[in-house]
Amino acid sequence: MKINKYIIATFMGAASLTSCEDFLTVDSPSQFDTNYVFSNENDAKKVLLGAYQLFCEDPFTSRMSAVWAQNTDVEAIAPGEKPDGSRRDVWSLQGGLLEGFGDIKKAWDNNYLAIDRANQVIEGIRQSSIANTPNMKSMLAEAYCLRAYRYWMLCCIWGDVPYFSEAAKAGMELDLPKTDKNIIFSKEIQALVDQEENMMFSDVAPDGIERMNRDFALGLIARLAMFRAGYGMTKEGTMKRAEDYLDVTNEDLTVTYTINGTEKRASTSRDYYELAKDYCQKLISLKGRTLVSDYKNIFERQCQFVTTPNEEVLYEVAFVAGNGGDVAWCIGQTVSASSKGSTTIQVNLTPSYYCSFDDNDIRRDVTCCFAKYTSDNTQSPESFTGLTVGKWSRMWMTSTPGKDSSKGTGINWPLMRYSDVLLMLAEAENELNGPTALAKEQLLKVRTRAFSSADQSEKVTNYVNALSNKEEFFNAIVDERAWEFGGEALRKYDLARWNIYGKKIVETIETLTQMGRSSIDEFKDEPGVQPYLNYARKLYYTKKAGMLVFLNDKYKLAPEDEPKETVKDEDLNKAENEGKYATMNFTSQLITALTAKDPVTGEEVKTGEYEPANYIKYCWRGYTDPTGQSAVPYLLPIGIETVQNSTVLNNDGYGHVKSSN
Repeated sequence: MKINKYIIATFMGAASLTSCEDFLTVDSPSQFDTNYVFSNENDAKKVLLGAYQLFCEDPFTSRMSAVWAQNTDVEAIAPGEKPDGSRRDVWSLQGGLLEGFGDIKKAWDNNYLAIDRANQVIEGIRQSSIANTPNMKSMLAEAYCLRAYRYWMLCCIWGDVPYFSEAAKAGMELDLPKTDKNIIFSKEIQALVDQEENMMFSDVAPDGIERMNRDFALGLIARLAMFRAGYGMTKEGTMKRAEDYLDVTNEDLTVTYTINGTEKRASTSRDYYELAKDYCQKLISLKGRTLVSDYKNIFERQCQFVTTPNEEVLYEVAFVAGNGGDVAWCIGQTVSASSKGSTTIQVNLTPSYYCSFDDNDIRRDVTCCFAKYTSDNTQSPESFTGLTVGKWSRMWMTSTPGKDSSKGTGINWPLMRYSDVLLMLAEAENELNGPTALAKEQLLKVRTRAFSSADQSEKVTNYVNALSNKEEFFNAIVDERAWEFGGEALRKYDLARWNIYGKKIVETIETLTQMGRSSIDEFKDEPGVQPYLNYARKLYYTKKAGMLVFLNDKYKLAPEDEPKETVKDEDLNKAENEGKYATMNFTSQLITALTAKDPVTGEEVKTGEYEPANYIKYCWRGYTDPTGQSAVPYLLPIGIETVQNSTVLNNDGYGHVKSSN
C-alpha cells in the first residue's frame, strides 16, 4: 500500500527560499517556533515531507527527471529545423539560447527551495532536545541525502552553482557566487559519509523505498564519488577532472572516511574511485540482494503501485495519482486514446540504440517499444525514429483513471536500482585495478539476467571473460549501462563524466547515416554500409486481437518469406484481412531522396541524390565537431531573471552556445 506521500509541511520553522519569487528572496518567518516544531517527531517529519513535496512539481516530474536528459546515443527526440526557445533547444544541445525560458528558472528555484527545506530540517533537528532519538537521527541523515541528490541534479544540469549549506534567514547574504561542482560533490559526500549509518534501511524504514533510506544513501555516496572522480564542464568550456585545474589537497576537495576500521582520505580521482568501490561493497555486504529475475517485472510493478523493500529498486520518488508523477505520460509507451487516458511522450530512443542490443538480450524488447495504443484493444506501430520507452505503460495500471486523464499518473520514478551499484563497483574496480575477478563478477551478475539459460555460456560467461584489459572492460561498462538503464535518464550525465559525449554523438550520427544508406541498392558496395546490409528496409506486421505481431524485427526477410500482399494499418482490423500484413519503414526512414522541380513539367522529381533524414540532422545540431573530441554544450544557463537579480551570477563560459546559427 502506498504511503500518504509528500504532504506540504504545515510547520515551516524557519524562513525559506520561495519558488514563486526569485530564489534569492526570503519569505517571512513562520508563526511556528523552530524549537516547537522540532520538539516532536511528528512535526519534524512534516517539515521533512515539505522537501519531498517539491518532487511533485512540474520542474521535476517531467523536465529534470527525464525530458531534459536527452539527446544522447540512447535517448533522443527530434526537434525542429531551428531553435524555437523551448525544451526542444535542450534536446538539440542549444540550451545556451534559453536564458529567458521560464521552465529553467522554475527548475532552478525548485531545487534551491528543496535544498533550503532540507537545511531547515538539518538545523532544526541538530538543535532539538530529542535530536538523539533513532527516528530523529534517521530523519537528519535523510535531509542530508535529499540535499545531496538535489545538488547532484544542479551540478549535472547547470555545472558550477551557488552552494548553500545553511537555511536562509533574514539578514543572511544569499547572493552567492558559483562554487565549483567538485567542491560541492566533495562536501556532500562528506556529509553523507558522516550521516549514513544513522539512516534506516528500506526494509525497516516506515515508508520503505518511497523515502530515501540507507540503501539509497550508500548508493548515492558511490554515485557522487564517481562524478567527483570523473569529468565535468569548466568555465572555459572544456571537460576536465578536478586535479586538472584545482589543488585537490585543499580540504574543500577532500573527504575522510572509515571503512572496515581503516581511515581513508580521498582527494584525487583515483581516491574517489576507491571511495565509490568501498561504499558499493559496503551496501553489498550489509544489504546485498539478488536482482529481480524478470527484468520487465521491475517496471510493471511500478505501474501497478507495488513497492517492495530490499529488492531491485533502492529508492523511487513517490507520487499520488492526480497530484504528481508524469511517468507513463511524458515517458513510456504511447497511448493516444484509452479508458486509462492518453500520453504526451517527450522521451524517445534512437534507432541505433535498438540495433545495438544483442538479438537475444531480453532487455531490448522491454526497453524499446514499437507499439502504441490507439484504443484499449488496438495497437499501431511507432515510427523507427519515434521508439518509446517500453518500461512504463499506463495500460498496466491496476486503476482506471479515465479516458480524459493524462498527467499525474501516480506511478513512481526510480532514482537508483541495485544493478547501478553493481555496475558502479565493476567500473570503479576496473579504474583502480583493471578487469579483475571482482569487476567481472559484477558485470556477470547484470548480464546473467539479460539472457536465457541457453545463452548464458556464450553471451554472458564467454563475453565477460574475453574482456582482457582496462579499455575493453571500460567500453563494456559503457555499453552495459546503456542496455541496462535505457530510458532511465542516466546516460547524458554518464557520458559527460566519462568525457565521451561528443564521441558517442559522432558515432551515432555515422551509424544512423550508414543504416539509412544501406537501404539504397546503389550504396551496397560502400564499406560504411556493409555492417547493415542485412538490416530490413521495412518491417512487416499483422494484428492479433488488435495487438501488433511482427514478422521481422530487425533483419530482411528472404524473398520467399515476404508477404505477397500488404494492406494499410487501419485495414488490418477488418475481418477479411485476417492474417495479412502491413509495413512500417525501418532503415529506409533514415535517408531522404532529394528532389528538384522538373524544368518542363514543373513537378518534383527525384534527382538520384540522397542525404540523411532530418531526424539525424536535427537531433544533435548544437554539437558541430565532426571529430567528437570537443566538449558537448550540455549545460543549461541560469535563468535571466535570476542573473538580473544577482550581482555575482552570470552565464559567461561553460560551453553555452549563444547563437542560433
